[in-house]
Amino acid sequence: MKRAEVFEFFRRLAEANPHPETELESGNTYQLLVAVVLSAQATDAGVNKATRRLFAEVKTPEQMLALGEEGLRQHIKTIGLFNAKAKNVIALSQTLVDQHGGEVPAERDALEQLAGVGRKTANVVMNVAFGAETFAVDTHIFRVGNRTGLAKGKTPLAVELKLDKAVPQPFRLHAHHWLILHGRYICKARKPECWRCPVEDLCAFRPKTPPPATKTAKPSIRAAG
Repeated sequence: MKRAEVFEFFRRLAEANPHPETELESGNTYQLLVAVVLSAQATDAGVNKATRRLFAEVKTPEQMLALGEEGLRQHIKTIGLFNAKAKNVIALSQTLVDQHGGEVPAERDALEQLAGVGRKTANVVMNVAFGAETFAVDTHIFRVGNRTGLAKGKTPLAVELKLDKAVPQPFRLHAHHWLILHGRYICKARKPECWRCPVEDLCAFRPKTPPPATKTAKPSIRAAG
């Protein structure tokens, strides 16, 4: 995709949604970190449902440690891989208390040293909490980047690096949110809704998915009297 096309691609997404936000619910940076860790291989809606009661009770890593692993499991047992995630959240909370004064660090290296935190999670926290121009490549962004031709790559890191190189200002801060939401609601995995896509003419995907056929009522057949 050419530079002018990339600019127009994001201009249209920005016009449709000027202030995109993560759909994960949180009240502070620590809760955001926990929510992102819990969201691995789970839906944001499912995580939000589990964390509403949890976050009413737990707002700091110290409070999470007081709750304990078993208490945390009871809150998040509806989320996939909840046993492993509970261990990670308790471990990362302990590290925050022991090494960071209970605060979430803003640096990628420090974030990736926390249990359960990989590059994607670190990128989300850096972007949402600290305003860093990072590109957290999840399955939606990986698909959209390759399908549209915006940023082709065989790995999430390859797509991330291409996005970092290609996305211009003033779109860099919110680019990954626009792409996630676009992939979640329009450029869907099984059947992209090309007929209502604002960047359809800039996209390399072929063939375009047609709109669903409108069902018409069959005429009634009356027996001759």
